[in-house]
Amino acid sequence: MQISIRNFTKTFDATTVIDDMNLTIRDGEMLALLGPSGCGKSTTLFTISGIHRMDKGQLMFGDRDVSGLPSQKRNVGVVFQNYALYPHMNVFENIAFPLTVRKDAKADIDREVRAIAALTHISELLERRPGQLSGGQQQRVALARALVRKPDVLLLDEPLANLDAKLRLEMRSEIRRIQLETGITAVLVTHDQVEAMSMCDRIAIMKKGEIVQIDTPADMYSNPRTSFVAGFLGNPPISFLSGIAMENAFSVAPIKLRVPLVPQEGIADGTQLKLGVRPEHFGPEGDIAVEGRIAFAETQGRENLYDVALADGSVLRSIQPAGRNWALGDTVRWHIDSKSVFVFTDDGQRL
Repeated sequence: MQISIRNFTKTFDATTVIDDMNLTIRDGEMLALLGPSGCGKSTTLFTISGIHRMDKGQLMFGDRDVSGLPSQKRNVGVVFQNYALYPHMNVFENIAFPLTVRKDAKADIDREVRAIAALTHISELLERRPGQLSGGQQQRVALARALVRKPDVLLLDEPLANLDAKLRLEMRSEIRRIQLETGITAVLVTHDQVEAMSMCDRIAIMKKGEIVQIDTPADMYSNPRTSFVAGFLGNPPISFLSGIAMENAFSVAPIKLRVPLVPQEGIADGTQLKLGVRPEHFGPEGDIAVEGRIAFAETQGRENLYDVALADGSVLRSIQPAGRNWALGDTVRWHIDSKSVFVFTDDGQRL
């Protein structure tokens, strides 16, 4: 089921949260709405579900205009952050609830609940109550309840936020497996870029109620349109250096750094620029030498993270394989890979 959002505007009191948004979610894909708190991603999700109504615009499910329909007539499944399971019902009853409300036949309900329980790997839990389940098990129940009615669209609102790190990793792959097996169109709301990149076909990054870029995870990481997008994707995050354009190069005079630029029309000498350097593109190998001091070191098992403080006070991050160790305070002469850097104007636009 393709979802089309056209000229969508949403206002709460006198505050416009979404202003004239357009977005198409392809049939069968999983799309992440990614961004910081308050950017409008949950408002967009709740509007697709019918919890919020559009102040302006049109919402299409395939060829059907559902803009004015209540949520119960949109055939959407929603998984909330807190799972919203009924504590007095067992797992079977929780999953069956949408079908019971719909007044399906008991035999049909039994068949559908057991089928979706098998798909979500919770068949052995059907007699338990939510209070007897772990967080990951509760999340599987919430997912099964959302899917049992065979919705046209699956909406996931920060579904992994309440899980510990190991369970988040497990459930990322499980949710993606189930989405692929069912072929359902899905929308994931998250502020966690790792979730978005690992689970979704495409990511729409939002800022202040607008979509600033929509792309595949790999393309967005390697080709961000703005410094905001570049800074939002990547762990450890990208580092930025401030400098100026000078003779077709990015220049930071105090540390004698020059990074060649592809000639750009309208970029005069003296123009303020920002250079984005990802941690994997700064280290002992490269073509542009930079000298600094190890100001932070963190061992993570397979790899080590370093912050290198430069003479002008700026910092470059680096990620290096374990076994090549440097200590706090060490002076290093490392290199930037000039072919992999991003150059942005002072207002964040990519050159």
